[in-house]
Amino acid sequence: MNNQLTEKDIKKMEEEIEYRKLVVRKEAIEAVKEARAQGDLSENFEYYAAKKDKNKNESRIRYLERMIKTAQIVSDDSGEDEVGVNNIVEIYFEEDDEVEKFKLTTTVRGNSLEGRISIESPIGKAILGHKVGDRVFVKVNDSYGYYVKIQSVDKNSDDDSDKLRSF
Repeated sequence: MNNQLTEKDIKKMEEEIEYRKLVVRKEAIEAVKEARAQGDLSENFEYYAAKKDKNKNESRIRYLERMIKTAQIVSDDSGEDEVGVNNIVEIYFEEDDEVEKFKLTTTVRGNSLEGRISIESPIGKAILGHKVGDRVFVKVNDSYGYYVKIQSVDKNSDDDSDKLRSF
């Protein structure tokens, strides 16, 4: 499955790859060399820890490169009162008689515990592209769904401090 990412997500991933290749990789290789120089490798915890850190960095680089290579680029542009990526949306849940706010994000930024909902989640798919005042059916699965009403959309919610989730 291809992840849906914005150009901004791709740029942040490319910056992280560059940093990991130019800075973290050099530090990790140096740490392995220093630990190896301490002697007997069979009882050298520092050596194994340094190798593990080096491999973890290389794995993260491969993961990010694969994400970029297989990404489906989505636009974060949307109409004036239309729900789009990186907008904060206030939603009324009819079934629970509650109002909640979510930031609609791409998959790599999604984190429901922090109020960020992925555009690939059932609610994200349902509300994306709808306008303030729309009553939208959220299909969770073939036997369950619920209605929500979009109460407001905040377009000024783009936050550069968002970090990509590490897996």
